[in-house]
Amino acid sequence: MNTPSKTAVVTGASRGIGAAIARRLARDGFTVVINYAGAADEAEALAGEIEQAGGRAITAQADVADPAAVARLFGGAEAAFGGVDVLVNNAGIMRLATLAESDDALFDSQVAINLKGTFNTLREAARRLRDGGRIINLSSSVVGLTPPTYGVYAATKAAVEAMTDVLTKELRGRNISVNSVAPGPTATRLFLEGKPQDVVERMAKQAPLERLGQPEDIAAAVAFLAGPDGAWVNGQTLRVNGGII
Repeated sequence: MNTPSKTAVVTGASRGIGAAIARRLARDGFTVVINYAGAADEAEALAGEIEQAGGRAITAQADVADPAAVARLFGGAEAAFGGVDVLVNNAGIMRLATLAESDDALFDSQVAINLKGTFNTLREAARRLRDGGRIINLSSSVVGLTPPTYGVYAATKAAVEAMTDVLTKELRGRNISVNSVAPGPTATRLFLEGKPQDVVERMAKQAPLERLGQPEDIAAAVAFLAGPDGAWVNGQTLRVNGGII
């Protein structure tokens, strides 16, 4: 059990995997900063749920694609709790199309949030995270699967994995670990939206464990890396996908 004095910032935490991560880290004793871009009601409801369960959480609006907003996010956490110990980079969007059919808006939006957004938070964390902290980036198993229509999305996540590896080395001497978690198909709104049921069922059967991941499965892996048992894991990408790749 981590002490309540440790603070975790979880980006894109109002729903889906991010909300599951916030719940789990709060249960493990972290004070959680629930970052959201636009879903204020969901973020406030989650914070209330965590507080009701005996945890500690606040909400913080910030578009991770905006460097100034990310700086304010960290500044607010420092003002409220004295510092930040864990950053979980969960915020992301997914827009699917073949490369030939991908327009500039599809490309630019995913680069802005998935890649530049992660860069913005990593830059702040590299400057401001307390020594002994943890950084956990959300990648995706599509980096290994490389299915059609995922080209731009997979490219942004491959870049996240590259920055993870580089930052690991740049933080030498501060006892800060940097890792990535790469979910496979997971039953979230982001994944399920727009997919016919037969496609969902077919994808659920692809992994040897023959089901979709649940947000709690991903949260458990993040909690391991954020907690004491993950202290010796550094510079790694952990694929949490039921064996799909």
